[in-house]
Amino acid sequence: MNGDTPAREFEIIERVFRRASGRPDVILGIGDDAAVTRLSAGHELVTATDALVCGTHFATDAPPHSVGYRSLAVNLSDLAAMGAEPHWASLAISLPAADDDWLESFALGFFELADKFDVDLIGGDTVCGPLAITVTVQGSVPEGAAVTRMGAQAGDGIYVTGHPGDAVAGRLLLEGELSGGHDADADSFLTRRFLYPEPRIAEGLALRDVATAMIDVSDGLHADLTHLLTASGAGAELDVSQLPLSGELLELVGESQASKFALCGGDDYELCFTAPADKAEAVAKLAEAVGYPIRRIGTVAAAGKIDWQLHGRHYEVPAAGFRHFG
Repeated sequence: MNGDTPAREFEIIERVFRRASGRPDVILGIGDDAAVTRLSAGHELVTATDALVCGTHFATDAPPHSVGYRSLAVNLSDLAAMGAEPHWASLAISLPAADDDWLESFALGFFELADKFDVDLIGGDTVCGPLAITVTVQGSVPEGAAVTRMGAQAGDGIYVTGHPGDAVAGRLLLEGELSGGHDADADSFLTRRFLYPEPRIAEGLALRDVATAMIDVSDGLHADLTHLLTASGAGAELDVSQLPLSGELLELVGESQASKFALCGGDDYELCFTAPADKAEAVAKLAEAVGYPIRRIGTVAAAGKIDWQLHGRHYEVPAAGFRHFG
């Protein structure tokens, strides 16, 4: 949304995306060749970028309000996993045509979440092409405080927030690949978990002094936990029966399928993290404060394999999670 654009693109930017900045650290936002922001002394910049492509990340008939919301949510989730406080976002959007109604609904969804976390849209680009959205978010952490994937230590507990598996059930319901249950409210709950994921920003900030390693669950709990453990040079012993499955998911597909959804489904945008034994009380207090489970599902091992168990027997994870080129 910076730089040279034809008149129609300028009009879209001005009408749909330009807003008065609400943050004092934005010196120059939308309207010039680049944005200018100010980072507080003693803090480090944290940057994340994700793209959402029509047909891959959302359906052609997906509600544009949800697409706008999700395009920001998936990026904020990455900041949450680093224990970072979000500040700014830029948006590059490719559109087959300038559909005013679609754009306005998209922007409403985007700004609904941006306002919730005090994020300013400071720039980007608007072009004609296949429908795709790329968002970059920037935030900050105190110097040396970012939580990475590399710090898990043998003996640490392994935890996951919320209810993994709900989002993939919601997506399959929307796509007609999964039949709805008897409870329409439960089906609506699950579809909303896919359409409107909740980035765990407050939880990530609270875990900054608790977690030794952390990752957000976007490609499936097993796949993302594997990334964390590989980065930490560690293995793990895990218990499938400890997965925090929601009542709505269990009612819809049963425990066996719900466990597979939780391990391999993706799109949950929950946090998976490790923490030493002396931080267990802090994790329990955080779970009580947020009002949903933060469940210990296993223990970090010094090295070697990642071993899932169910009722004392080895459990073979049925899939490796989502891969774009797999």
